[in-house]
Amino acid sequence: MGTPSAQGLSAEEAAQRLAADGPNVLPHPRPRSLVRRIVAQLTHFFALLLWFAATLAGLAGMPQLTVAIVAVVALNATFSVIQESRAGRAAERLRALLPARVNVRRGGRPVVVDATEVVRGDVLLLAAGDRVPADGQVLAGNGLLLDTSMLTGESEPAAVDDGAELFAGTFVVEGEADTVVTATGEGTRLAAIARLTAAADEPVTPLTRELRRVVRTISLVALGVGGSFYAVALLLGMPTGASFVLGIGVTVALVPEGLLPTVTLALAIGAERMARRNVLVRNLEAVETLGSVTHICTDKTGTLTQNQMTVVAVWTAGGTATTDVPGYDPRGSLRLSAGGSREAVLRAARTAVLCSDGHVRQEDGRWVAHGDPMEAALDVLARRAGVDTDAVRADGARARFPFDPRRRRMSVVADGHVHVKGAPDAVLPLCRGGDDGAAAAALHRLTARGLRVLAVAGTAVTGVPATADQAERDLELYGLLGLEDPPRTDVGEALDACRRAGVTVVMVTGDHPATAVAIADEVGLHRPGAPVVTGDELPADDGELGRLLERPGAVVARVTPEQKLRIARVLRSRGHVVAMTGDGVNDGPALHEADIGVAMGASGTDVAREASDLVILDDHFASIVAGVEQGRATYVNIRRFLTYHLTDNVAELAPFVAWALTAGNLPLALGVLQILAIDVGTDTISAVALGAEPPSRGLLAGPPVTGALFNGSVARRAFGVLGPVVALGSMTAFVLSLLGSGWRFGGQADPAALAAASGAAFLTVVVSQAANAFVCRSFTVTPFRLGWGTNRWLPPAVAASLVLSLVLLGWPAVAREMGHTWPGPVGVLVALATAAATLGVDALDKAARARRRRGLARPPASA
Repeated sequence: MGTPSAQGLSAEEAAQRLAADGPNVLPHPRPRSLVRRIVAQLTHFFALLLWFAATLAGLAGMPQLTVAIVAVVALNATFSVIQESRAGRAAERLRALLPARVNVRRGGRPVVVDATEVVRGDVLLLAAGDRVPADGQVLAGNGLLLDTSMLTGESEPAAVDDGAELFAGTFVVEGEADTVVTATGEGTRLAAIARLTAAADEPVTPLTRELRRVVRTISLVALGVGGSFYAVALLLGMPTGASFVLGIGVTVALVPEGLLPTVTLALAIGAERMARRNVLVRNLEAVETLGSVTHICTDKTGTLTQNQMTVVAVWTAGGTATTDVPGYDPRGSLRLSAGGSREAVLRAARTAVLCSDGHVRQEDGRWVAHGDPMEAALDVLARRAGVDTDAVRADGARARFPFDPRRRRMSVVADGHVHVKGAPDAVLPLCRGGDDGAAAAALHRLTARGLRVLAVAGTAVTGVPATADQAERDLELYGLLGLEDPPRTDVGEALDACRRAGVTVVMVTGDHPATAVAIADEVGLHRPGAPVVTGDELPADDGELGRLLERPGAVVARVTPEQKLRIARVLRSRGHVVAMTGDGVNDGPALHEADIGVAMGASGTDVAREASDLVILDDHFASIVAGVEQGRATYVNIRRFLTYHLTDNVAELAPFVAWALTAGNLPLALGVLQILAIDVGTDTISAVALGAEPPSRGLLAGPPVTGALFNGSVARRAFGVLGPVVALGSMTAFVLSLLGSGWRFGGQADPAALAAASGAAFLTVVVSQAANAFVCRSFTVTPFRLGWGTNRWLPPAVAASLVLSLVLLGWPAVAREMGHTWPGPVGVLVALATAAATLGVDALDKAARARRRRGLARPPASA
């Protein structure tokens, strides 16, 4: 490759090497083969249970039942594999929404390129928060600390000297470095590790564990009840084969075979909808947890504000300057105060540029920020003041002492001076006359306007100081720079939504407290009487700190990474579900600690994004609230179709209960094949549509969604309200059809009449479940108020399930195998009446519960 040049490659050289070596991408782990995915779906607990039943049915000489159960397993496996593939494609699309960008030097100029376009010989400009995109060697570093835990397992960052090797996948924790790339893509050490670990299984998410718990519980209950019915049948003198069929039927009736694939689809739909609302889900369990969030700890800059900064005021000891031209166009002008010194403003602006990497560039006729928006605003200030910023940067620095969140300042040594930029309260004490009343008064005026304020200072120096402490002393204050970052227009509405949803929002920021409060007041976050404290003022007692943070609208300013981590821990210890936003490298621990780590996609660092569960692609606070809403919707949807599935399980169990209670004198209304057709055929179609239910209008009008998926509300609705209605209707249709044919209790039923009566019971369950699909859309609102077409997937799904039931009843060959025929007029009328009863009972139940809620909400009468 030759001796590397610190000026980097030319654009032509980079293009040639990219064509020769290919893009800088890791080898994609080979997805599980189709065969392996099918085998996995055929061997989980649910499938093994059904395989066992199919085997016993075959041994008992019932080939139709064996074929039916095998078909159920095959259909479930096919559906799950299709959904797994769809989820995989969705994940690929989501990853494409957030391409990694890196800073490189090409032809002597810094440029931003996709990480995939990095080539051998490129000079990477690494800074704190960056992920190293390729293997390389340090040309020149300043205070470089590297997190290598991904490769070495070491949790402590390691200091890296000039000439040392860097490896792709590591993170810059502190400092900065110019690094020449030595290997990309499949040639990196990370690629070798990736090839070794590609086949590793992914961890099981909490939601998956909860679903497995529900499925195992229901399945074990089904096995127990089925075994009990088998024993009862034997005691009543039924032949062994028939008793076994009965036991299998009861077991199948209680098992919701379509539940797992329906859940998979609901999560995939939820993740895709979040992506459309600029919320990238990195961990699937975040979809579940989002619905339970009770606390959001939000940063200020870029989340509540637009992150488009403009220096609107400059204070120097020699006068002030102002501008009212927002944005990054450097053609705006500065207005000096009467008698103001342009030289003083120029000196302050030049120091700000020397201490910054961010800059603006004209692209397609407009000026665009590259790098940190704040530093881009400083570049604009200097250009408006008449500074040739490109020339200033070309002169280079002899030494750099990078920004440290604990020192809250950084400095460079250039042209015989130390130049310092940082927070005023971190820089002013280091200046000669740092307690100057004029500077303090100017700082107060600027922060009271809600401006973010930076202090710039410097001093002449001989040689190059060895440490930051040696360099940053006996300084002269050059000036205070006030930056305006307007609030986002939709923040107020989003904060109101959080209040209605029972979600407490607290501002946790590194900014000056006066600036933080000014913005918090402007957007409506800070409430009257809410506390405003700095990180140093936080109570030492965790209980007292928790009570402070539980007050809506609290503002915590000047926080360190350690304090932010403590805030997350204290809130979680008090039972809160915490979402914590962050964008910096030092936000990583707090993002890990929070229940939901939320990183900024547009302005955040790679470290923050890797530590997070969600990435907000547009950095909007409103997008976080949209994610909470969709998280609640997904969680509620799972409960919706769980209720739906369990309702028909009650109806399917009713014939066996009636048979047992009548000591076999009442024939079985439904057979195993009919039950399987309902569970896997007609029901699953509508259940999938319920999983696509959009967020309801009042979803953010109540407390967070918490608790187990299978809770008291689901059990009461399925087993106590809806299930009994469908069960009673199906048995009524069956019995009335038999009685109409001349059958009498305890007697033998004519086979044709029994088939028609069984068809009546089957049709009643299917038609009632069609009504139930609309009923289960809401736990509180009836379909009449909700609207029959507001879920655009449900009407065609219900229509498809009804058409399928007509095929199963009317196709002679299929109907004969299933043991039913088309019902008579009485059966059809009872089926329709049961569907109407389902809607009516649901309306009465919801009205009664609404009255109880109003009664509980009404204040008690005075004594």
